[in-house]
Amino acid sequence: MQRRLGLAAAGAALALTLAACAGEGAGGGGGAGTDAPAEELLVGVSMPTQTSERWIADGDNVRQQLQEAGYQVELQYANDDIPTQSQQVDQMITQGADALIIAAIDGTALSSQLQAAADANIPVIAYDRLIRGSENVDFYVTFDNFQVGVQQGTALLTGLGVLNPDGSPGTATGPFNIELFAGSLDDNNTGFFFNGAMSVLQPKIDDGTLVVKSGQTAVEQVAILRWQQETAQKRMEDLLTASYNDGSRLDGVLSPYDGISRGIITALQNAGYGSADNAIPVVTGQDAEIASVKLIADGVQNSTIFKDTRLLAEQAVAAAQAFLGGGQPEANDTETYDNGVKVVPSYLLPIETVYADNIQSTLVDSGYWTAEEVASGQAG
Repeated sequence: MQRRLGLAAAGAALALTLAACAGEGAGGGGGAGTDAPAEELLVGVSMPTQTSERWIADGDNVRQQLQEAGYQVELQYANDDIPTQSQQVDQMITQGADALIIAAIDGTALSSQLQAAADANIPVIAYDRLIRGSENVDFYVTFDNFQVGVQQGTALLTGLGVLNPDGSPGTATGPFNIELFAGSLDDNNTGFFFNGAMSVLQPKIDDGTLVVKSGQTAVEQVAILRWQQETAQKRMEDLLTASYNDGSRLDGVLSPYDGISRGIITALQNAGYGSADNAIPVVTGQDAEIASVKLIADGVQNSTIFKDTRLLAEQAVAAAQAFLGGGQPEANDTETYDNGVKVVPSYLLPIETVYADNIQSTLVDSGYWTAEEVASGQAG
């Protein structure tokens, strides 16, 4: 993990420009005050879980980059338990945090904590998951989440041969049987991912190229609570039993996240897919988790979406520095992310689709994973 910590050279051009003028966000935009040196300031970092390697890397990156900038850091993981995260954020405020960086488990469950932060003039930066239903969110750092879904839907069509890799129409016409999966409904990103994917897939469903044999096409029907791999495996098993027990073949699965993808793949393999005469369906993913990168290299999983969390951490740290310096971080999106109370100024980072043929150029050459880790499927 260590090589993924610290400032990524590729992110230099993406660094936030700090506004010269002082300003106040929902939390007052200053924490302990602009005259305090960094070593006297405490930044609280709240991450949702350690069950995903992605969130472990996020926490480590944010903590190290804040420490390198001279700040004290309190990093906590909530193990996907909402009351635990609420309590941890409360404790950070009580301990005198001067800024908060929060990746929420449930984007609507922290209103009282955010109000306490605002009352104490503590700026709040939502990290990758938008915090909803509160005016006390000062800034949001994330990726282009609608585009994540667009690229997942496009990868599914490419894997089926409906599209060529360059985006032009492919030779395959279908009909292809597919099934849809989405993330946890309490995560604001779930809707962006799903809607982005369906903007690509729905026209092909409408014209008969794609058939959702189960009939389950609403996000509420296909969502996986807490993004859990085991829950996804059980749902895939149930779908195969209910809709594919007549000998028909499943050709593709829209999966929003690598952990869900691995659960789906386990269910498919247990049902006999993956043999020489019964190829594994096209399965998408997200987060470039090392176990799934190996599956892609081995021709089992079709693709994943790479979101360089080193750069996301860099933007979160730059935003905290701006607030703690009495200024405002510069947003590159001030229209998209309405949390139900306000449009939260945001900084969106780019994404890239990973297939077997660009693992080296995208993940290995950038230092995100080594060739040895890809080969073993385990982080060094």
